[in-house]
Amino acid sequence: MKNLILALLNLAKMTYADLVVTANGIYAGLNQNPAYTNPPVAMTVLRTTIDEFTAAITAALTGGLVAVQQRNDLADTLKGLLRQLAHYVEATSNGNMTTFLSSGFKAASAVRILAPPVSELFRSIVHGSVSGQMLIVLMSLASAYSYEVRWAPVPAGGVPATWTSQGFGTTRGTISGLTSATTYAFQARTLTSAGYSDWSDTVTRVAV
Repeated sequence: MKNLILALLNLAKMTYADLVVTANGIYAGLNQNPAYTNPPVAMTVLRTTIDEFTAAITAALTGGLVAVQQRNDLADTLKGLLRQLAHYVEATSNGNMTTFLSSGFKAASAVRILAPPVSELFRSIVHGSVSGQMLIVLMSLASAYSYEVRWAPVPAGGVPATWTSQGFGTTRGTISGLTSATTYAFQARTLTSAGYSDWSDTVTRVAV
């Protein structure tokens, strides 16, 4: 089998109108499509569910709580049908993009676009889940046995005076105990067979 092509759905973020448009496009692509002869959902069932959901959207505008609940239930049902069909199309298309796209599904990108690193040694520095915490991701270097990160509050003069350091056995680690609303300078270095490298350029972040 060739590389699997994944379907782009984003069903959780769709408006009701977008869900109808998406479902109609998939129905048009799969109905009587010779490349997909044994779908897990009969096209008659998909068509009926789309039509019932479309009518329920209109009814919910003035129909009260019962109509709203029916619309929501039908939305969940329709999403479930589309997920079943997505898995079927992913497997049946056998990595052929032309065949895949004929189903009416859109293909998800197979390429992960990484944000550029914030410095030569820091991949990212972001706030953690609790106050005073920073999550550190360092660049992976084949020659590095381990890493060391140091940080210090940046005073009014702009030059850190007292540094605190922490060793990192891997490229990921957590720094805790920072003071909220304080700007900190961060630097990193590697330990290799030749010893420690110089400290990296400074990256600053404000703790929350």
